[in-house]
Amino acid sequence: MPGLADPAQPIPEDVLEALRAAAEDGTRAASICVGAFTLAAAGLLNGLRATTHWAAVRELSRLYPDVDVDEDVLFVDNGQVLTSAGAAAGLDLCLHMIRRDYGSAVAADAARTAVMPPVRDGGQAQFIVHEQPGADGSSLEPLLRWMEENAHQRLTLDEIAAQAATSTRTLNRRFREQTGTTPLRWLQRSRIRRAQRLLETTSYPVERIASEVGFGSPTSFRDLFKNLVGTSPRDYRRTFGGSPAR
Repeated sequence: MPGLADPAQPIPEDVLEALRAAAEDGTRAASICVGAFTLAAAGLLNGLRATTHWAAVRELSRLYPDVDVDEDVLFVDNGQVLTSAGAAAGLDLCLHMIRRDYGSAVAADAARTAVMPPVRDGGQAQFIVHEQPGADGSSLEPLLRWMEENAHQRLTLDEIAAQAATSTRTLNRRFREQTGTTPLRWLQRSRIRRAQRLLETTSYPVERIASEVGFGSPTSFRDLFKNLVGTSPRDYRRTFGGSPAR
């Protein structure tokens, strides 16, 4: 199932009926990029985990709340119904299906022909360009900028609340309403964003980067980086630039 120019547009009913009929016959369906919207519109993703391009995950979740949208992975295999992230992730999904149907050796040959790795490490989280706090009138905007500027400090929830001149309870509520996460979780992501930039543009050792972005332990930095980005700092640097991590 290919992508659409405008995934939010209604899908013709005859297309949806054809997809449902094929699913009832046991036909396997796979989508590339925002093609997941078509599968969701047909009801084939209800109650299932799925993915799409990271720029469209929120819209997919909004339009189809019965779908468990995972923004971090390259593809999701539910057996009969499969979805992938961007166009390149569609190739990963195709290789996965070849591997599942014909084995690793055939998949490796197909990958070699396509001049791509048989399996890519990490998920699409490593490719997401995270939006920076904008001057949009949001009541949290000045605080977010202050947190960005001081992310290297050992900030506590009490210190952040004091900067915002509010209680920790109110701070947590406002963060949930405006960012969808907690202050400390947002701070962690801010530190990881800065670490990504340093990995891309410097040859600093991972230990120095961990310290500069506010982590007391390189191990905890590596663990969180892997958790949020989907790959290790070393592999991220290898993919996106800079000198090899030491």
